[in-house]
Amino acid sequence: MIPDKAPGEDVLHASGDLKKEAHVPSFEKYKELYIRSVESPEEFWGDVAKDFFWKTKYTGKFLDYNFDVTKGEIFVKCMEGATTNICYNVLDRNIYERKLGDKVAFYWEGNEPGDEKTVAYRELLQQVCKFANVLKSQGVKKGDRVSIYMPMVVELVVAMLACARIGAVHSIVFAGFSAESLCERIIDSQCCILITADGFYRGDKLINLKLIADEALQKCRDKSFTVEKCIMLKHLTKEDEAWSGSLSPPAKRACPDLQVPWNPEVDLCWHSLIGGASEECEPVWCDSEDPLFILYTSGSTGKPKGVLHTVSGYMLYTAATFKMVFDYHSDDVYWCTADIGWITGHSYITYGPLANGATSVLFEGLPTYPDVSRMWEIVDKYHISKFYTAPTAIRLLMKYGSEPVQKYKRTSLKILGTVGEPINPEAWQWYYSVVGEKRCPVVDTFWQTETGGHVMTPLPAATPMKPGSATFPFFGVVPAILNESGEELEGPSEGYLVFKQPWPGVMRTVYGNHERFETTYFKKFPGFYVTGDGCRRDKDGYYWITGRIDDMLNVSGHLLSTAEVESALVEHEAVAEAAVVGRPHPVKGESLYCFVTLNDGINYNQKLEGELKKQVREKIGAIATPDYIQNAPSLPKTRSGKIMRRVLRKIACNERDLGDVSTLADSSVIEQLFDNRCCTAV
Repeated sequence: MIPDKAPGEDVLHASGDLKKEAHVPSFEKYKELYIRSVESPEEFWGDVAKDFFWKTKYTGKFLDYNFDVTKGEIFVKCMEGATTNICYNVLDRNIYERKLGDKVAFYWEGNEPGDEKTVAYRELLQQVCKFANVLKSQGVKKGDRVSIYMPMVVELVVAMLACARIGAVHSIVFAGFSAESLCERIIDSQCCILITADGFYRGDKLINLKLIADEALQKCRDKSFTVEKCIMLKHLTKEDEAWSGSLSPPAKRACPDLQVPWNPEVDLCWHSLIGGASEECEPVWCDSEDPLFILYTSGSTGKPKGVLHTVSGYMLYTAATFKMVFDYHSDDVYWCTADIGWITGHSYITYGPLANGATSVLFEGLPTYPDVSRMWEIVDKYHISKFYTAPTAIRLLMKYGSEPVQKYKRTSLKILGTVGEPINPEAWQWYYSVVGEKRCPVVDTFWQTETGGHVMTPLPAATPMKPGSATFPFFGVVPAILNESGEELEGPSEGYLVFKQPWPGVMRTVYGNHERFETTYFKKFPGFYVTGDGCRRDKDGYYWITGRIDDMLNVSGHLLSTAEVESALVEHEAVAEAAVVGRPHPVKGESLYCFVTLNDGINYNQKLEGELKKQVREKIGAIATPDYIQNAPSLPKTRSGKIMRRVLRKIACNERDLGDVSTLADSSVIEQLFDNRCCTAV
């Protein structure tokens, strides 16, 4: 499973400086710890657990589970019998035991340059306790579900930790989602209260969040579900004197004329409530397997799945992955550019960094606003040492070349990370060479909402890097590659990526629908957790994620990965981004329909199309030659930056019934793509 020694060819190695101080300083040490984590998980994770406070110790097995649907109900239990509180561990423990009260927890950087605030651990705890008391005063108790629909402000962290402090279950909905999406999630998890804000700017675009929240609550009422109370933070309409009840300052680009609907029977003002609340709030001690949060992710049926994570296992896993994958040290300043509305923000903005007493940047804005140098300006401003972003953002910024990056020094950077999708080798090389100047290891992390934290990832000083590879499993994670018949493949191979046993942070169920949990993740291959992703293992034992299984195309009996074709297209110097979908073909079964976004100043013509087809043919083989290539100045993306391939499949087939497109960031892209469709004779 893990090779005896690290390969010496076709790889890039970490700098010597990093190896001297790293938590896992060599491949040999990684292998030693990995074997221990698999063969003696109680011993390995027991060492991690020693860093945390436990009101009572666990009494049974450290990790108990069943992954085989033929042997009974699927379950995972970690440290059953133990009691703790995750909010106490990420705040009180750091302040009182580790003496970090005055250490910066967050540098908040608003949408507008100069919109900023520094929040120390002690101040964060005070605000969390106050808001926890507010929730209690509104009748929220242990086990209740609380819906949070907020922009990237410090109060979003306050709200989620306040829930955790009193044992309530937070369900955060990304602030770019529609009223219908919010309503669906509120009803599914039966939330008793909604926490939102008046509005926010995303770049130049004003989002009236309260208006959307009110529409969602009305939709809930129309479906016979009433949310009694809605707490609203004044973010854009806040006066200077109202700042006392908030950690984020009045927005530089305030919007006092924003029309904020107000229903006095339902709506409550955050600032008024928190102003009179006590700074003392005893934590509620929770069982290890008590629910911590529900986070919705898209499902193949179209209905979102409420992924449920529990207290202790999630805490241990996010803390350990953050510390080792980013090789965290106490003087680091860390920046994850994700939104807390996604699992990356839960695990690697809030819980993982705070569990380690880290200092993080919390960013409200966009990488291209007010200009395409914004990210590198922030890196220099806060002396960021560990930087974690998405391949989508990297490819976007690649379009503008190296000059906007090289305007800034970036000398503080030590480690670069990627998250969200497999990164194509060309984007990896640009990130490594231009952003990191070939001195920063790149940790290309593979994981899912369901896994809770990184499951396949390089470790910066221990594993030599191959551009685009997720490298090796994290501690306690045992991967396998299966064929369609469920047979485990050895050596170099390609097929379904599955896991043989649980790790502490894996999801426990789909909220309210355990049968769906078993069907989605365990029924296809009994005895394994099925990721839904394809994977290739090379001769050196490195794992390469090839994309979702439903993003595999069957062309003339050959299974092709759309990610592989996209990567080949993007390697051409003219192409900034590519998306590939299948289109039915009467002879081949499926044909390849490709959408390409070109770099600035490049015109699409027949000569370029011929070059692109030749490139794919040379990189993958004649079977992968695109049948159609469409010039796409923009691609349909969600507000989190993911390409909606479902919509592209409809466009490729010239089908106008697109289904729900409410999560699209820019719906005008659709008509443009239909107008520019390729002529598809077959």
